[in-house]
Amino acid sequence: MKAIVFPGPLKADQLTVPPSKSMAHRAVICASLARGVSHIHHVDLSQDVLTTIEGMRQLGAQITIRGTDLEVIGTAGRAGFQIPEQPVFCNESGSTLRFFIPLFSLTGAPVRFTGKNRLLQRPQTVYEQLFHNQGLRYRHDEDELEIEGALRPGEITLRGDVSSQFVSGLMMALALTEQDSVLRIQPPFESRSYVELTMQMMAQFQVRAVFEDELTIRVFGNQCYQACETTVESDYSQMAFFAALGSINSELGCRGLRLDSLQGDRQMVQIVQAMGGQVHQSEQQIRFVPARLQGCEVDLNNCPDLGPILMVLASFARGQTHITHAGRLRYKESDRIEAMETELRKLGVSIRSEQDDILIEGPTRWKGGVELDGHRDHRIVMALAVGATMAQGPVTINGAQAVAKSYPGFFDDLRGLGIGVKEIQDEG
Repeated sequence: MKAIVFPGPLKADQLTVPPSKSMAHRAVICASLARGVSHIHHVDLSQDVLTTIEGMRQLGAQITIRGTDLEVIGTAGRAGFQIPEQPVFCNESGSTLRFFIPLFSLTGAPVRFTGKNRLLQRPQTVYEQLFHNQGLRYRHDEDELEIEGALRPGEITLRGDVSSQFVSGLMMALALTEQDSVLRIQPPFESRSYVELTMQMMAQFQVRAVFEDELTIRVFGNQCYQACETTVESDYSQMAFFAALGSINSELGCRGLRLDSLQGDRQMVQIVQAMGGQVHQSEQQIRFVPARLQGCEVDLNNCPDLGPILMVLASFARGQTHITHAGRLRYKESDRIEAMETELRKLGVSIRSEQDDILIEGPTRWKGGVELDGHRDHRIVMALAVGATMAQGPVTINGAQAVAKSYPGFFDDLRGLGIGVKEIQDEG
């Protein structure tokens, strides 16, 4: 699908931010492991979340979708696990795959995982080493990943600089094993906030894991998740696109967010302020007001998903913006650094990178009449669409259907704010 974005000011000044994909994954998994019937409210049925739902059904959970609510009859721990008869399809969801591997290993049976596009090219070496250390089967090629044998509790040492999803996946699974486990994280411990989100969701289902110190986590064994009713909080990752929109286009209030959220991407608020943006926070909304932005240094250590939209925001700021700890962006749905460099240069932006750093000089008046590629990456498409509202003419983004991965209503919400968007389906 192509999306043609027409530049212009917003005609509405507020928007309700959609639910958190990260928290929805965790809620679905915890409810699926629980004893009893859970109810999960405020779920955005993106491709990634639907992928997690289908996978947990293969493990034995009964999940009924009612609009934006889910009813989940859990497996009551390992007792109700089913052995998947077919490969577990993880689509393009790195979270789903990394959460599933240790969990599905607890069946003890051979389990195969498949995906599409770049999913199986993304690093899984943390699990590969762990499985080999425990003498379990682990086979991974470009078509599938296969495991056999149940991970054992105990003391496990993990790299902290690849993805916090490995830590979260192990925590959720090891709680179901017979003994306590201790996870020792080798520094640097990146995206720690996502591990705290996992602990928070596990606690709602009466399962405990705690930090013993900054780099040590104890997961108590022999636990059973207990059914509960929970509401998925709104997503600071998605808010970031509208924070940028409100900072460069027209004043915009983002509603539905928890000011005490543990989400790492809440850092977007502080980054906008550091660039000179005007931000007004209240219990009702976080409001962003256009201002004369100034380049600054931004550390992505705890918020890598903000990378693409921050590159867009930096292109409208005076002077240089230096983005550090960006290396993990190269292993997402696309190489997000290379993808954004390629597309932003078409628009006239001065951008260059090294392995772990990005430098952007601004401000830039984006060219109009340009055709861009979304690189099969939802965050690339959404970031480019936000900047396109300020271009000198319409901007076409190919592969715009990628937004369905995390935010299927994104273009509808842009239109609701008064931005002209024309979607053209691919022929055939």
